[in-house]
Amino acid sequence: MSLRQFEYALAVAEEGSVTAAAERLRVAQPSVSQQIRGLERELGVELFARTPTGLVATVVGRAFLREAEAAVSAARRARATARAGADELAGELVVAAQMGFGTRQWPGALDALRRRYPHLEVTVFEEPSSAELERLCRRGVLDLALMAACERSPADAHRLGDEEFVVVLGPGHRQLAADRVDLRELAGESWVRFDRDSALDGVLLSVLGDSGLIPATAARVSQTATAVRWAAHGLGATLVPASAVPQGHEHLVRPVFPAVSQPVIAVLRQGAGPGETALLDLLRRESWTGAAASR
Repeated sequence: MSLRQFEYALAVAEEGSVTAAAERLRVAQPSVSQQIRGLERELGVELFARTPTGLVATVVGRAFLREAEAAVSAARRARATARAGADELAGELVVAAQMGFGTRQWPGALDALRRRYPHLEVTVFEEPSSAELERLCRRGVLDLALMAACERSPADAHRLGDEEFVVVLGPGHRQLAADRVDLRELAGESWVRFDRDSALDGVLLSVLGDSGLIPATAARVSQTATAVRWAAHGLGATLVPASAVPQGHEHLVRPVFPAVSQPVIAVLRQGAGPGETALLDLLRRESWTGAAASR
């Protein structure tokens, strides 16, 4: 088995077809097919099943792909470390954040990192499920993650500050007259909520429950920007991290009472390299609520 075969298998799984995977990898389609067949022969298992909608990983294939993903990530980090010099760093960092965390802080930190290391590629994605984020950290797939809590409490966990949560209300809502919205005043309100396994939906249920409220669901969405925009159209209230509010909607945002916030913890992979360490330092320099008290 080779890392190239791992990368081809991961591309096929993500794209759902050999043709699309070949286009993404910029190689000939027969080459991808040959590598996948060779990998399956060597393993003695079928990694993909053909369905009407495309190729789908089998149960065994999904287990294999999880390990392949970790191997490819480790290889990328190894290449980056090997190519690192005094003033040069190349390779790829894989970074994830609990959905809504660091939305305001990421651009400045990543721009500064790009100017310092122009050949370092950073892949950033948001993960709605805190359990999945923890699993990815535990498996070593991520170079750095932002999350509210880490079950393992590793030595490589760094408190950056806090994310304050705010409520977004529709135009003309009576509570926009208040500087801070008492959650109990939102009894009977409809809510734009997040997917059921999302950490953000868990926050909403928890804080409303503490005020004796049960949220009526107007709609469920997968992105914070969508939730804010739908709330701004009057579909219902929503509760999001303050930094996740898109520009132009600030007039519809109010902090809540009792105040709601979560810690922002940056978790580095064990044996972090210079790229991850530099990104952590740049994130520390960004403005975070309560950051001064946490250092």
